[in-house]
Amino acid sequence: MKRREFLGAAAALAACSPLPPSVARVASRDGLAEHARRSGRHFGLAVKSRLLREDRSYRTTAARECSILVQEYELKRGTTEPKPGKYDFSGADQIIDFAQAHDMHARGHTLVWYAANPKWLEPAVKQAGKTEQRRLMTSYIDVAMRRYAGRIAEWDVVNETLEPNQGRADGMRAENLWMQAMGEHYIDLAFHRARATDPAAALYLGDYGLEHDSPRCERRRTAMLKLLDRLLGRGVPIDAIGIQGHLKPYKEPFNQRQFADFLQKLSGYGLKIAVTEFDIADRGGPPNPEKRDREVASIAKAFLDVALDNPATQSLLCWGVSDRDSWLSRYPDYKWPDGQLSRGLPFDGDMARKPFWDAIAAAFDAAPPANGNIA
Repeated sequence: MKRREFLGAAAALAACSPLPPSVARVASRDGLAEHARRSGRHFGLAVKSRLLREDRSYRTTAARECSILVQEYELKRGTTEPKPGKYDFSGADQIIDFAQAHDMHARGHTLVWYAANPKWLEPAVKQAGKTEQRRLMTSYIDVAMRRYAGRIAEWDVVNETLEPNQGRADGMRAENLWMQAMGEHYIDLAFHRARATDPAAALYLGDYGLEHDSPRCERRRTAMLKLLDRLLGRGVPIDAIGIQGHLKPYKEPFNQRQFADFLQKLSGYGLKIAVTEFDIADRGGPPNPEKRDREVASIAKAFLDVALDNPATQSLLCWGVSDRDSWLSRYPDYKWPDGQLSRGLPFDGDMARKPFWDAIAAAFDAAPPANGNIA
């Protein structure tokens, strides 16, 4: 890292109480988007159209804090194409309209994924010939990207291609309908089709499990770098890597130097980087919410100091707006058994800013300029 000292793998948690000066309360009327903009970056949140319509505090928070928005689920194919060729983009339309009304950018999430597909799709793919399989995949790229050309600035084209635990020597996800139908070249096809459909959009390859100091994540990092060698060697038009950033500090440690080295390797390919789904699972932390908030903030600052120190990192998006709408508060592996909300986002259940918010603001304020300029 150029501007910051590394914390050891365990130091981030050890330094959490009292709250480190680098994560002291930030007295600011500005939203996080303004803190991000000072270094040439975006800050954003994953949102739901229903809550934008019905929840004033949710809507106000998104408008104040963001310069970019992403749909939490309303551009996943299982939502938008429930029957073959029958589309419902109403939720995504409302999110994109909201973004434009507030001079924000928008991301599209996601075009090609092994999950969140309509029930009809996998049987159709399995029964189809090769030409029809390709059409079944690219038809969604055609429809969605054409609809939002000029309105969505960047797309998660292919999501979550890796899973070394499924036994393939190359680390690719074996339990993936597109991989099973077409092999790894489904990724090539998706990116080439996306580039042809909207040449102005930035095209992302996204995945999770790239962040921690664990054998699991090391296998995934290795698989990602080898995959990029193959894809870029074949001329696949990837512009950027989306690192999801779902941290689990009470299950897997985080090492700043290791993560910095990985980001440096990614940027060495000439690719941009974004943290696209940032949150912190706090189950297993201290029962006292205030102490847990301090620890979560310290982990966030340690992670973001590394991510934002790399000039290739263009944006940070959190996966959800507040603790009350976070998937972490519902998912069995991460929700608290006593029913309390997970505290893994920068806003609590009442939309109040938490130490997590301060950590993000402080990390942006200390960050060197990003490569390129944001609009």
